[in-house]
Amino acid sequence: MTQDARTADIRPLMAGFPTGVAVITTLAPGGEPWGMTCTSLCSVALDPPTLLVCLRRGSPTLEAVQSSGSFSVNLLHSQARATAELFASGAKDRFEKVAWRTEGPVGGPHLFESAHTIADCSVDDVQAVGDHAVVMGLAVAVTQLQLQLPLLYGMRRYGSWTDAAEDSHLYYDFMS
Repeated sequence: MTQDARTADIRPLMAGFPTGVAVITTLAPGGEPWGMTCTSLCSVALDPPTLLVCLRRGSPTLEAVQSSGSFSVNLLHSQARATAELFASGAKDRFEKVAWRTEGPVGGPHLFESAHTIADCSVDDVQAVGDHAVVMGLAVAVTQLQLQLPLLYGMRRYGSWTDAAEDSHLYYDFMS
């Protein structure tokens, strides 16, 4: 007997799909910073350079992204687990506990000590899908801050590549 697709619990499936960890940040029109941990991120197109992020409907971060029309994707490095957990916690004072700064007219706060690479995006489209919203962002700037391995999340835990020291040249070639 199969379950109706509308009632299937996909969490076990997604827990087995390791992915990088990002913090999506933005500034509300009044200048207040907002952000949340996100593992639902993918590239959509190279021309124009478009990213897709999925944010929980009803979240203040999503509301601020829609109001401001822009956001930043902060890809966290392997030593930034505390930042990932902080921005997943919903703590009101999260921006008081991390180093950040704004860069340019488009995007959100850059978590420059926790991220290895940051993309500043302007919102191109937002579509509601179930309890989340799919946000398409046109990347207007990409900044590589430091050459560090990415933070990964899968099987309900954080990690990083363990054999990366031998393959660091591959990572560098990929990022070049």
